[in-house]
Amino acid sequence: MKVRLNLATSPLVSNRRFALSAWVIGGVAFVGLIFLSQHTYTVWRGDRESRARQAAYESQIAALQVERENLSTFFQDGDTVARRQRAAYLNSLIQQRAFPWIKIFMDLERILPEGARVVSIEPKLQGDNVQLRFMVGATTDESKLKFLKALETSGQFSHIELLSESRPNRPEQIDRVLLELQAQYSVI
Repeated sequence: MKVRLNLATSPLVSNRRFALSAWVIGGVAFVGLIFLSQHTYTVWRGDRESRARQAAYESQIAALQVERENLSTFFQDGDTVARRQRAAYLNSLIQQRAFPWIKIFMDLERILPEGARVVSIEPKLQGDNVQLRFMVGATTDESKLKFLKALETSGQFSHIELLSESRPNRPEQIDRVLLELQAQYSVI
């Protein structure tokens, strides 16, 4: 038979539960440290890639700004401005040559009554329509009314607007009534 005697001055304390719980908590903390370290590395690597992309975008922006400034100085150069103005003038001449002058004059000739004449005409091309501003002289009020009626009933002219009517006082003037009109002419 064995008898257990404790000859120590203080009772025996078992630290097994403390050591086991410390090992478990330490293991969980170590696994958490590994997980957080991996997450931190992944975030750092992603930030590095986004910083590299951002730097590339910033360098592209800087290059485009330099190119924009170069183009701005090029287009503000006196020689380039003169070329653009000349090109706009030449384009307007080309557009005028493509303008249906013959068709307009044929239609006006068809509707002009005796005693009325076109003094001036100023066209502006707007898509399929032409905005006409013209001055018409008439020898009498009757020819003026005949012209306005013929203009309104014609199929080619629409949106007719009488801008002004004047009566010259000079005796050498053939026209007794001058009309300034604005109308749309259908090209089609």
